[in-house]
Amino acid sequence: MDTLIIEKKNDVYLTVDCDPNIQREISEFFTFYVPGYKFMPAFRNRMWDGKIRLFSQKTKEIYFGLYPYIKAFCEERGYHIVAGKNVDIENKVDKEIVKKFSNGLGQKFEARDYQIDAIYHSLKFNRTLLLSPTASGKSFVIYALIRYYSHLIKDRKNNRCLLIVPTTSLVEQMYSDFKSYGWDVKKYCHRLYSGYSNETDKKVLISTWQSLYKLPKKYFEQFGAVFGDEAHLFKSKSLTEIMTKLEDCKYRIGLTGTLDGTQTHKLVLEGLFGAVNKVTSTKKLMDKKQLSNLTIRCLILKHTEENSKMVSKGKYQDEVDYLVSSESRNNFLRNLAIKMKGNTLVLFQLVEKHGKKLYEIIKEKADDNRKVFYIFGGVEADEREAIRGITEKEKDAIIVASYGTFSTGVNIRNLHNIIFASSSKSRIRNLQSIGRGLRLGDNKTSATLYDIADDLTYKSKENFTLKHFQERVSVYTQEEFDYEIHNVSLKE
Repeated sequence: MDTLIIEKKNDVYLTVDCDPNIQREISEFFTFYVPGYKFMPAFRNRMWDGKIRLFSQKTKEIYFGLYPYIKAFCEERGYHIVAGKNVDIENKVDKEIVKKFSNGLGQKFEARDYQIDAIYHSLKFNRTLLLSPTASGKSFVIYALIRYYSHLIKDRKNNRCLLIVPTTSLVEQMYSDFKSYGWDVKKYCHRLYSGYSNETDKKVLISTWQSLYKLPKKYFEQFGAVFGDEAHLFKSKSLTEIMTKLEDCKYRIGLTGTLDGTQTHKLVLEGLFGAVNKVTSTKKLMDKKQLSNLTIRCLILKHTEENSKMVSKGKYQDEVDYLVSSESRNNFLRNLAIKMKGNTLVLFQLVEKHGKKLYEIIKEKADDNRKVFYIFGGVEADEREAIRGITEKEKDAIIVASYGTFSTGVNIRNLHNIIFASSSKSRIRNLQSIGRGLRLGDNKTSATLYDIADDLTYKSKENFTLKHFQERVSVYTQEEFDYEIHNVSLKE
């Protein structure tokens, strides 16, 4: 029979009943190689074939959010679908009522059109993955949806909303944002991370995923709506497990600024949340003067032939070790940061090997009246938030921070310059980091990114981090950013 019977198992999975041959087709359709699988120990040890299978032939289960792909699969092959109740969901929603609701939540501003569109789309389909760039106001979209759903589910057994964020800083920031919108957060919101209890009678729980993933499935029965901020991180096993424990959670909204560009990543996230809905783009927001204008200055540091020859003989980690220990390179970064006018964020990868050194030499050289901060994973959330608050009031502060702490989710309106002190080829990390400088601030309408690259080419052999830089440039081109490339001779 060429018919697929699709039933809702719970709010995580659908079941697909059909001819075994069609099951094999579906399994093949939803099977992908995991990016980077060749370098993973399980593959190298021949314990795994490097593939992820999103449909199980044994259980006949597939993520609920992948239903649109099942429909496309069937349409392409002429198969008939019989969908059970609560599978193909599309609510009737009045956009004007959504607009009125969104602008009547106590905030001191009117919601932008694309924010209203995002809220409307979420209410229409119950589950979605909202793709909206950094600094586009995702926290307000989350706030509006939480206000709506917390009222909608208030009389149900699972009457709480769960907001999952990646860091303690973001817990505090969301709590602070909701307060700034005019909500009584002490009455309605509970924060959960190290030191806080996971038990509360408040209707909204704002938590790091680290505080949740070990909790039993029963704990998650209280939630009727879940929101995943920085949803691109939800491909990790721990976050996937949290989402699969939410079996009776009908409303599932993910939000992220960017995806990594792989089909596997996109499908896993859509499976957990719902279909991607692109809300707007950075270029559109800059054109509308809703974000700061961005200039990217790519500085390619040309290292000496002697050092290039030395590095060419090593592996990637050898190259990184050389770069972070290079006195001439670190001095260049120091001088660049000190020369900057306005608040400057210097982003690094390695804490002990690089970040600490950069902070020390910048602090030593900077004027006594200039504030220089150092932030890495060991700095407590309240201290990070205090530094962020100080920076908002400063004019020439320098923040030396790890990518892990400041590239994602931290909002600094009064940030004028960003320096990429460490090489990265991660599309997500680069775009998230750029977003730190795009918010409009008092008397601030533009920002500059200094992308530091290193040319250690020896004869015809290009170095690893130069290739990473080339990948970043391709992202800048795709995103329609203005960039310029300058070559700098690095002297010993």
